[in-house]
Amino acid sequence: MADVARRGLAPPENFRKDPGSPSQAEAQRAAITVITYNEAGYERKTLKSAEERAAHARPGEVTWINVDGVRDVAAWEAIAAQFGLHPLTLEAMSHPQQRPKLEDYDRYLFIVVKMLSYGEKSQRAEAEQLSIVLAENLVITFQDRPGDVFDALRETLETGKGRARKMGADYLVYSLLDAVVDNYFTVCEKVGEKIEPLQEELIVNPSPRALREIQRLRREILFVRRSVWPLREVIGGIERTETRFFAEATELYMRDLYDHTIQAMDTIETFRDTLSSTVDIYMSSISNRLNEIMKVLTIIATIFIPLTFVTSLYGMNFHYMPELSWRWGYPAVLLAMLVVAVGMLAYFRNKRWM
Repeated sequence: MADVARRGLAPPENFRKDPGSPSQAEAQRAAITVITYNEAGYERKTLKSAEERAAHARPGEVTWINVDGVRDVAAWEAIAAQFGLHPLTLEAMSHPQQRPKLEDYDRYLFIVVKMLSYGEKSQRAEAEQLSIVLAENLVITFQDRPGDVFDALRETLETGKGRARKMGADYLVYSLLDAVVDNYFTVCEKVGEKIEPLQEELIVNPSPRALREIQRLRREILFVRRSVWPLREVIGGIERTETRFFAEATELYMRDLYDHTIQAMDTIETFRDTLSSTVDIYMSSISNRLNEIMKVLTIIATIFIPLTFVTSLYGMNFHYMPELSWRWGYPAVLLAMLVVAVGMLAYFRNKRWM
């Protein structure tokens, strides 16, 4: 970990404990790892506490400090004090419901994004706040809980493949954001896999359970959209902001990352439209089923109209009715009613009404 003064991140005089910080009772022990690298070498260390200081980085080295568990109040406050992070930065880190944003504190850039994952147990998209501090040859990442999407990046840094170890801290931030955006597509794919079988089920059997699943997926897509949409503004802000922390060569990669973010948004919007059309499919299926039921009931009622007329006619209490004294009157009426019913059924089938 490079000397604080050399990085220009001496603690500000107004540094104090954030009044909005979580209580000690909520704290969980943070896991702190430090990766230091340049084109020639790579070193990874695990710190036992935030107060433990790693060896000073040599000129030209990039240091990446990753903190898992920002609920560990003592840990992130100690790191913030060491590197002179602004109290507003501490407040944003300690409240994981922040909207993705970009803030330039002159001595460092502060970036907040949502890192999505797909829960194997919950079977739905989950979001975790990722806070990134970018200074000269220094990147600090704060995560709410262990586990992230940066394993491939760590392997790339360790093996020296690609251009990651040849570039500066700004390229590391790009790589972090790129891994986050790439995982958006993975989450979207997981959600999308549920839509197609649901559409087929709605056509065959439009049950209330399927409608509830549609509504749940719509809420899930909206949740993903709220996480992804602001990231476009963050990356666009990095492109528009004239900052010394991003070299011109890295800005080219940020433009490509911006395009990937737009693609992710297009995918999400496509899913939203698909789910909206799925609701229409459900309503159409229900309407068709209701129409089929009403058609059957209408045919039955239509057949019974003349039969009801005949039975009501012979139900009149007149003494002088010609068929009342006829021996075969009752069977003849039943036969006539049967002929009428069969004749109407044949007529309906001929008209393709049933």
